[in-house]
Amino acid sequence: MANYEMIIAGFGGQGLLFSGKVLAYAGLLENRELSWLPSYGPEMRGGTANCNVILSDTPVGSPIVQQPNVLMVMNTPSLDKYENDVVPGGKIFIDSSLISRKVVREDVEAYYIPATKMAQDMGVPTLANMILLGAIIANTGCVQPDTIAAALHKVIPARKADLFDVNMQAIEAGKAFVS
Repeated sequence: MANYEMIIAGFGGQGLLFSGKVLAYAGLLENRELSWLPSYGPEMRGGTANCNVILSDTPVGSPIVQQPNVLMVMNTPSLDKYENDVVPGGKIFIDSSLISRKVVREDVEAYYIPATKMAQDMGVPTLANMILLGAIIANTGCVQPDTIAAALHKVIPARKADLFDVNMQAIEAGKAFVS
């Protein structure tokens, strides 16, 4: 397996930290070395938010991702901030419903997924983050597809257990969109 250093970024309230937590928990279930480091502004909802996720086969020396090989962005300021940090050959996953500009660099792979529109069309407007997560899983192989379901069962709080199926549907929609 390869090592993945990811930044997941956007506005608070978009479920970015949750997406990162699901990835990290999937890595834990696969006995990977990992780190999940959330960061958000004082506003939390509506302010900036991001998390660093590292999935590795070797011990993680620092939880801070400075040169990601995977970037997921859900707002233009995050694309502006992190695009140049992605390593050559890296992959950038963009919610094209919310970000109108294209990636400037030609040495990375960019995936434009209208995740917010897809989530609205599915009747689950708050799950654009999970659609993008599905696209990441399908195009990077960072975790095994069957591990995500087990990770979701662990990460979704018991009071929201009824949301498991719609989260899985959103992940599957993201996988199917870019496959």
